[in-house]
Amino acid sequence: MITAIVLIKTSVDRIPEIAESIAALDSVSEVFSVTGTYDLIAMVRVARHDDLADVIPGRISKIPGVEGTDTHVAFRTYSQHDLEAAFAIGLDS
Repeated sequence: MITAIVLIKTSVDRIPEIAESIAALDSVSEVFSVTGTYDLIAMVRVARHDDLADVIPGRISKIPGVEGTDTHVAFRTYSQHDLEAAFAIGLDS
């Protein structure tokens, strides 16, 4: 699974509606409304690199009110959930 973090600039008067439209897309797992330079951050998960082109410029960027995107592709994923599961292997409760 390929994970991309998409930083999104939007029309500020439509952030909730744009976020909901992005969150409704199949390959988008989460959308965060954030402070700072960008208005939204979307987590996109796809099976192949080529699929990123379908989702990000093909769908996210075409949503009315999306003004620009900056995409970062993850090399590895580290999470507290994964660490806890690894350390719990073989332990009885």
